[in-house]
Amino acid sequence: MERQTLKAAVGATTYPGRGIIAGKSADGTKAVYAYFIMGRSVNSRNRVFVEDGEGIRTEAFDPSAMADPSLIIYAPVRVLGSCTVFTNGNQTDTIYDFLKEGKTAEAALRTREFEPDAPNYTPRISAVAVVKDSDLSLQLSVLKCADGKGVICARNFFEYESVQAGCGYFIHTYKCDGNPIPSFEGEPEEVILSDTVQETADEIWNALNEDNKVSLWVRTVDLRTGETESLILNKNQ
Repeated sequence: MERQTLKAAVGATTYPGRGIIAGKSADGTKAVYAYFIMGRSVNSRNRVFVEDGEGIRTEAFDPSAMADPSLIIYAPVRVLGSCTVFTNGNQTDTIYDFLKEGKTAEAALRTREFEPDAPNYTPRISAVAVVKDSDLSLQLSVLKCADGKGVICARNFFEYESVQAGCGYFIHTYKCDGNPIPSFEGEPEEVILSDTVQETADEIWNALNEDNKVSLWVRTVDLRTGETESLILNKNQ
């Protein structure tokens, strides 16, 4: 698979929806995580990311204008020791709870499926990143509708025992804009990562469609010390 720049991958369509990126910095010393959200409706655009302990959560920018919070208010990021879970929905909590009980993320996701938002049936995308022995392992997953009718769920799991320096893996909910919106297809896309939180955030934020982008979270984790650095960008200020 050809490795793309973040600008090319993220900016390939006006509406990748929600996106997850995970990998290693160019110098190989840090794990790099990113999660962004976009919106086409007033309700979806009425959001910001806020810090919540070691993780983040979404909340309404204008609570009085929030129509339906069911699929858009959740904790995208939670941390359990050296494990970071980040997803596009409340399956974050499902994975976190299973891991806390000594179970697997895969087992957790076998209790979930795509979102019930016909006719789009938005995929649930998830990442579980573990820093151990100065290295990074990843499990990415995409739960998507396989029949266009909301009956059959296809569960795709992608595991990486280690990651090359400067390499990231990118999954997103939608292949491109449309009505209904076509779901992500294929394996995670390989992207080129830089070294710092700010460089990564700038590349992603500037590549996202100006009308549709809403919020972005980026974090680096030092593979030797566990020290973290994070950044949140919200279009609504």
